[in-house]
Amino acid sequence: MRRSGRWLGQWKWLRPGMGVKRWLALLAAGLLLLALAVTALPRIPGVWSALERLHAAEVNPVLEVALLGVCGLIIVAVAVIGLNRTLISAFRRSDQAEVAEVVYRHRQRQRGPKVVAIGGGHGLNTLLRGLKEHTDNITAIVTVADDGGSSGRLRRELGMLPPGDFRNCLAALSDAEGLVTQLFQYRFAEDGDLDGHSFGNLYLTAMTAITGSFEGGLEESSRVLAVRGRVMPSTLAQVTLAAEVLSPEAVEPVTTEIAATPARPGNNGASRVRQVVGESNIGHSLGRIQRVYLQPQDAPAYPKAIRAVLDADLIVIGPGSLYTSVLPNLLVTDLRDALASSAAPKAYVCNVATQAGETAGYDAHDHVVALISHVGRDVFSTVLANNNLIPGKTPGGGAEWVLPPKADAVDYPLVLADLADDQYPWRHDPAKLAQALMGLIAE
Repeated sequence: MRRSGRWLGQWKWLRPGMGVKRWLALLAAGLLLLALAVTALPRIPGVWSALERLHAAEVNPVLEVALLGVCGLIIVAVAVIGLNRTLISAFRRSDQAEVAEVVYRHRQRQRGPKVVAIGGGHGLNTLLRGLKEHTDNITAIVTVADDGGSSGRLRRELGMLPPGDFRNCLAALSDAEGLVTQLFQYRFAEDGDLDGHSFGNLYLTAMTAITGSFEGGLEESSRVLAVRGRVMPSTLAQVTLAAEVLSPEAVEPVTTEIAATPARPGNNGASRVRQVVGESNIGHSLGRIQRVYLQPQDAPAYPKAIRAVLDADLIVIGPGSLYTSVLPNLLVTDLRDALASSAAPKAYVCNVATQAGETAGYDAHDHVVALISHVGRDVFSTVLANNNLIPGKTPGGGAEWVLPPKADAVDYPLVLADLADDQYPWRHDPAKLAQALMGLIAE
């Protein structure tokens, strides 16, 4: 039924007033002349007798072929140009690039490599904005451990997966990114029932209810927003992120104390490993994170995410908050195993700046060591780190530059490049980052 409806829809191009039929007729005439030119070449007796009668005997055959061919080509060219103008006139805007260039770039992106990006938060959004200029075959695999803000409220009240990071990824991959971003990030006033909720979160909540599933809501939203690529969760399970944190006793309340450790210099003689539950709590625990893990630990991976990883030409892990955006995806056992099995290049993108509460004092090698200690060495094949530490500027907010690793500490492939945004050097530049990653595929 769908195929027959599609064919019936093609006849609408022939309705009066479309301005298409005249150009199709002219195109047919030009093609006919070209056919006559071709038939004049062989002059096989009896085969083209009807057409041969149209040929004037006194006209030189070579001249006849040339005239018919040139006239046919001119008419075909005029018809194609006219048809092209008719078809694209409804889509042209004075502020758009030339349509031919847009079509060319679209076709190039359709043939682009299959890239899987794994993470969450603002780092993943930055990566996606850069990648979509090179390929449409993007799969963003997003953490579902978020439990703070509007996402956390919707998760607790409706039992759905937290929509915040998914909302940001859809906006980043949308063709109308500027307007969509403003709309999706719009937050309602704090003096009503919608206090603190963003429009994008409520939109995904409504789509989930309409389609009957969170993943269905994401797919339909991708179509509505003309998203380049796919956005999907690492797991459909309701998981909670927990951590073991080495911190002084006087920090904010946390749950179950796990074990006491000997006092170390600089911490006033009181240090303990405590368990902090909840992604939003971990980033404010004011201690050095020892380990993070999921509850439950056996959450199954989303099957389409596994399929995307195994079919990828390039897999990118990060950038983003190491413990609360990147690792929650990799701690899904099935997804981690798929990463280890993939033969595609796998790049871990290290952050440009440290994050207070998570990675204070870390250099790039410390990030890699934490990654390996949690999920093993075989989830990445290359580390990509920034080497443009702009003098005279500091990240601020308690953050520091993530320094490149020392040469004697590196036992893994390392690529150093200028990845920093010129205006906000503590962030990645989308174009620079995407270009460096495309270079890994070329190599």
